[in-house]
Amino acid sequence: MSQKIAQVIVDVPTMQTDKPFSYRIPEELADLIQIGMRVHVPFGRGNRLMQGFIVGFADEKESGGQELKSIAEVLDFDPVLNREQLTLADAMRETVFSYKISILKAMLPNLLNSSYDKILTTEDKAIAKQYFGAEQALHFSSLDESKQALMMKLHRDGKIAVQYVAQSKESIKTKKRLALADENKLKTLAIAVRAKKRLALQDFLQTQNQIGERAWDYTDLVKLYSRDVVKFFVSEGILTLSEVEISRTQGYFDTIAPDEHKVLNPEQEAAYQAIISSQEKPFLLEGVTGSGKTEVYLQVIAHAISQGKTAIMLVPEISLTPLMTNRFIARFGEHVAIMHSGLSDGEKYDEWRKIMSGKAKVVVGARSAIFAPLHNIGAIIIDEEHETSYKQDSNPRYHARDVAIWRAKYHGAALVLGSATPSLETRARAQQNVYQLLHLTQRASAQAEIPEVKILDMRKHLNDKSASFSEVLLDKISEKIAKGEQVVLMLNRRGYSSFIMCRDCGFVPECSNCDISLTLHMDTKTLNCHYCGHTTGIPHTCPNCQSKKIRYYGSGTQKVEEELSELIPEARILRMDVDTTKKKGAHERILSSFGAGEADILLGTQMIAKGLDFPNVTLVGVINADTALNLPDFRSSERTFQLLTQVAGRAGRADKKGEVLIQTFNPDHYAIRLAQAHDYEGFYQLEMDFRRKLNYPPYFYTVQLVISHQDEEKVVKKSYEIMALLKANLSEKARVLGPIPKPIARTHNLYHYQLLIKYRFEKNLEQALNQVLDLTQVPDNKKLRIIIDNEPQNFM
Repeated sequence: MSQKIAQVIVDVPTMQTDKPFSYRIPEELADLIQIGMRVHVPFGRGNRLMQGFIVGFADEKESGGQELKSIAEVLDFDPVLNREQLTLADAMRETVFSYKISILKAMLPNLLNSSYDKILTTEDKAIAKQYFGAEQALHFSSLDESKQALMMKLHRDGKIAVQYVAQSKESIKTKKRLALADENKLKTLAIAVRAKKRLALQDFLQTQNQIGERAWDYTDLVKLYSRDVVKFFVSEGILTLSEVEISRTQGYFDTIAPDEHKVLNPEQEAAYQAIISSQEKPFLLEGVTGSGKTEVYLQVIAHAISQGKTAIMLVPEISLTPLMTNRFIARFGEHVAIMHSGLSDGEKYDEWRKIMSGKAKVVVGARSAIFAPLHNIGAIIIDEEHETSYKQDSNPRYHARDVAIWRAKYHGAALVLGSATPSLETRARAQQNVYQLLHLTQRASAQAEIPEVKILDMRKHLNDKSASFSEVLLDKISEKIAKGEQVVLMLNRRGYSSFIMCRDCGFVPECSNCDISLTLHMDTKTLNCHYCGHTTGIPHTCPNCQSKKIRYYGSGTQKVEEELSELIPEARILRMDVDTTKKKGAHERILSSFGAGEADILLGTQMIAKGLDFPNVTLVGVINADTALNLPDFRSSERTFQLLTQVAGRAGRADKKGEVLIQTFNPDHYAIRLAQAHDYEGFYQLEMDFRRKLNYPPYFYTVQLVISHQDEEKVVKKSYEIMALLKANLSEKARVLGPIPKPIARTHNLYHYQLLIKYRFEKNLEQALNQVLDLTQVPDNKKLRIIIDNEPQNFM
């Protein structure tokens, strides 16, 4: 009989490859190894042990008669990747130009990508006596192959338990528990009168036993009666001490009151019925802010669970996760698992195991939650689907929406994309009937009206005492605070990009070739276009109105907070930005404090624009609406419109009327004007017309390539080689723009150059891009880095 061979994708950091390597399976492991398990295998000339994934099997005759190395160790008792995930990795490899090992690792919690051991324990006395001897637990790594195989069989039979211990930290959190072992001994135990604490504990245990309690936390009893007293009862055989696993995320569930489903209004009911009755194509649920999209999501998921199915709910960023998580836990209780970047590695691992075990029916989380190993998925929902955070900006560069489409098709599940301001790509697909469009046009609460939005032309407020705040906005803030109402202020600041703007007429210099604003480069004292490479000097007077008030533009939240405190000393201000939310749980603490009325003003960046639902907020102020508008990105108008519409939706969400004030130097820009009118349809038509004329998505597809090297001369040379390779493989209809330096041309001692491909249909594109990716594997290109980003969301 021929021996079985495992096909293993090895995690080799210096020479990643998609080709599985063949390894002999030791006879004792032949019946135990399964596809999706991780193994340690000897790799390369030095036979260094590397982690790998078993992706298939072969017969010995398929090895071509060559001598094969054997698998050194099996790392899992059960597969960590299922068949669906392995098939998904194959599909992603065709559009996400990253090696398969990166895709597989992205599907797993970090603890499973680190080195660790397994601790084996048993409650079976016969097995303990035969294999454990005097040891209470065994380290799996200390056993030989035959013993390891035996332990895997015993685990399958449910006779031994496994705990994973990561390097220097346990990945399973436990607590000590004491249980009553011998009732008769407890009653008959003779204790000296002077041993008051022993007598007290005996009395406590007898009383508790009478009311049916037979187990207690070790720490609780030690606090009350001392460690020595507890130890005495254990030594007498009255109490037994054990360690039980606890979930690190249990705290999320203990403080949230259950919630009943609400009666849907006619629009919500129509959307709900459409979603549960057909899974033929994805749904776009386009609903104004406050229209009750979340309640529709909750009831769609409740329907899936009632059918014996599971569900995934994606939210765009960590600041929204606590709010959404609380609503889902209130509705579905312990069936919810939480997955987002704010959790520790241990917490993520606990939640992953909860999903793997089948205890979780609903997974709520950010982007990576789309990989949750749920079975029989009935619904996948992506809230705020337009958000760029659904696109991963490091390897593997996947978009959660694309993965969701694939998984929904695989499971025959309903896929719902929800937004008040859908991305143009999504809305265009709905227009073409690729997605089914559902509308919610009214706010869910009959009392809540869409807030009135006023535009403040900052060119008329240049003489006001504050550079950041107009007198009108300051008066409104003071008025709301005097009434005991709350204010949300958003400083529209995006990253590091700077631009030049005329303070008199609002003119911003644009590239003559691309209709994209030019970016200020202080190192070269130039304005550059990050699309075509056009460069011009910094003007000293405005080319439009000849004013000398042409300025570098931008400010920070800390500076604005200080200024606001001076202008309105009585205001209690909470700041929410990257600096104040670095610590774990900071988002939730800030939002809880604001929700409890402990502050009058919530001041923050874009993270406060979405998902917040505070009934006492009656004023929203946008301090500088122009910042995102003037970034060198063809999506800058779309982002500005989305952001202003979203932040405006935070006002007047209950029975109090809301107001929105937007400060801008560009009051006539269509993105600002249409956001004021809450007119998404008008914006969609106008912006699509611009995109069509300029050959941008969704009319054209785009791929960005970033080439990096320590030597600028080499990076330029390689960039032109890659451009030539692409042009040789693509048709004349495809446009290859560049190479040009990246906006920030040098980071981490590397020079970065970029190319942009714009195309409609290119049958050789995938093959050409794989050739580019493989250039990094050539020995001469050891220090060359190449990033291939399919449909990039940011060009900065």
